[in-house]
Amino acid sequence: MAEPGVDVLAAQLAAELRHWRRAAHELTDLDMVAAPQAWAGLESYLGTGVRAGLTRSAEAVVTRADQLAAQLPGATAGDDLARLRDRVLSLRQAYVRAETVIDFFGDAVGTRTNPRLAELLRGLDLLAVDAMDRVLGPLGIPVPPVLVYLDKGLGASILRAGIRLWDASRSPAAAIKITRHNLLRPTSMLHEGGHQVAHLTNWTDELATTLHEVLAPASPIAAEAWRGWASEVAADVVAFVLTGYAPVPALADVVDGTTAAVYRMPPGDPHPMGLLRVAFNAALCRYWYGAGAWDDLVRVWLHRHPVQAAPPEAALVARATLPLLPEIVRACTERPMRAFGGRPLSALADPRRVAPDELRRFADGAGAALYTSSYLQRLEPMRILAWTVLRSQRPDDNADRDLETWLRRLGADHAIAAA
Repeated sequence: MAEPGVDVLAAQLAAELRHWRRAAHELTDLDMVAAPQAWAGLESYLGTGVRAGLTRSAEAVVTRADQLAAQLPGATAGDDLARLRDRVLSLRQAYVRAETVIDFFGDAVGTRTNPRLAELLRGLDLLAVDAMDRVLGPLGIPVPPVLVYLDKGLGASILRAGIRLWDASRSPAAAIKITRHNLLRPTSMLHEGGHQVAHLTNWTDELATTLHEVLAPASPIAAEAWRGWASEVAADVVAFVLTGYAPVPALADVVDGTTAAVYRMPPGDPHPMGLLRVAFNAALCRYWYGAGAWDDLVRVWLHRHPVQAAPPEAALVARATLPLLPEIVRACTERPMRAFGGRPLSALADPRRVAPDELRRFADGAGAALYTSSYLQRLEPMRILAWTVLRSQRPDDNADRDLETWLRRLGADHAIAAA
C-alpha cells in the first residue's frame, strides 16, 4: 500500500483536531454537565466558585485547541505534521483530564436535581463549613467552601479544597461524599471535614510524631502502625470534639464486618484496623465523659472479635494499643500542638460541650425552639446535630424526621438569603 501524501495526512489531522476542538468547546457548557436546577441548588458563593473553576479547566483546553487550529495551515511538511500530531494527542489527554474534573463535580452537583435532596444537601454544606470554622476560625484560617454530595457505598470521602486535580487545576471546593445509608446520620462529613482541617493546620505530621512517641516504649510495631494512621486519627478526633459520641455508632456500622475484616492491616492503608478504630473512639468518650454506651459497644466488639482470633501482627498491635488508649486520647486532645498555635485541640473545640448529659440539658432548655430558632441555628448547629443523631439511636424516636426538617429549613433559608 502506498504511503499517504502530505495532503492526506493534513486532512486526517485536521479532522482529528476538529473533533477535539469541538469537544473542548462543548465542555464549557456546564448546563450539559448538570441540570440548571441542580446548579440552582448550590449556595450562590459556592456555585459561583465551582462554576468558575470548572470553566477555567474547560477554557484551558479550548485555548490549546484553538492554538493548534491556528497552526495547522502552516504545517505543510511531513515533519511539521508529525509534530502537530503529537500536540493533538497531547490535547486529547488534556481534554480527558479536564473532562474527569468537570464530570466529577457535575455528578456531585447533579445529585441536587431533586428539590428535597437539594435542600438537605445545602443544609449539610452549611454544617460542614460551620464544623471546620469551629477549629479554623480561632486560628485565623479561612474556611473553604464545601460541596456535599450523595453517593452509594459504605463510607464517606473528601476531595480536599485546593488539592491538585486530574488536570493540575486546584479544587474549587471541598467535595464531601455522604452515603445514602447515613444521609440522616451525617456525622461522617465531620470526619471528612477533619481531614481538611488537619491539612490546613499541618496537624497530621505533628500528630504522627506524637502517636509514635506514645506507643514506641510499648511496641515499635504498634508505634509505626499508629504513625501511619495519623491522618484518620486526626479526622476522627476532630469529629469527636465537635459532636462527642454521636459519630461513633455510625462509624462502627461502617467499619463492621467479620473478625478477619476488622483486624485487617493492609500495608500503607491510613485507616486503623476496624476494631482499634472503634475502641479508640470509645476511649475518647470514656476519657472525657466517663462510663456510657460506648463501653457496651466496645464490649460487644471484643466479644464478637476476640484479640486471640486476630492474625499475629494485628494481635500484637491490638494488645499493645488497648492499655494505652487513655494516653493516646490525652495526646490527641490535650497535648499542646504547633498546629493549633501552641494550644490543645480541646481548647479550640471543647468536647465537654457535647457530652450526652450536656446535650440533653441543652435540648431541654431549648424546648420546642430547638429546631426552629434561627438564633440557635446560627450559634449551636453542632450541638443540635449531635443531639439529634444521639436521639436516632433510640427505637421509635422521631429524630430522623426532625433532622430532615431542620436540615431542609437550613438549606431553604440559606437559598433565600443568597437569592
